[in-house]
Amino acid sequence: MISVYQIKPKFQQLLLPALKTLHRWGVSANAITLSAILLSAGTGLVFWFTESPLALLWVALALLLRMALNALDGMMARNYQMQSRLGEVLNEMGDIVSDIFLFFPLLKLSYIQPNILFGFILLSVINEFAGVLSKAMGGERRYDGPMGKSDRALFLGLLCLLLYFWPAVQAYASTAFLLAIGLLLLSTYTRLKKSI
Repeated sequence: MISVYQIKPKFQQLLLPALKTLHRWGVSANAITLSAILLSAGTGLVFWFTESPLALLWVALALLLRMALNALDGMMARNYQMQSRLGEVLNEMGDIVSDIFLFFPLLKLSYIQPNILFGFILLSVINEFAGVLSKAMGGERRYDGPMGKSDRALFLGLLCLLLYFWPAVQAYASTAFLLAIGLLLLSTYTRLKKSI
């Protein structure tokens, strides 16, 4: 099933120079994870309290940075033996907290139906739980499906860019989230099926 996660190795190769620089500076994997969480929280707060349409561009940029940070923390932990239980907790909880901070402020946009957005946020949390559940049962962490963490970041980033440059897209925003909900359901089903 197609997912942004499948191109992650290529993305990681592009980040190798940044990884080596951060390691040289003494930056830990957990510090990178915390940076991603703080970036998401700050972006969500800025979006909530800012009326300027430029906030949409900032969200798109922040999502790209978050994807890079999420890739870097795992690379740092694996390549430089920084794996830890704390890191795993920060990584899993951080993804959920970051998603909520980034998606919740969309409620202020009157052209997105709140019940659809709430459904999307709830299913995003359930989808991450479905991925972790496999590991809790003795398997491996599941990233299957077409609307995982990276896919959601790409979806929101592209949507924000479209909303900024072509405001007419507002009429289709709720429909886009409905389609994303369908993909989330498929993704969650796939993860649970492969976990059993």
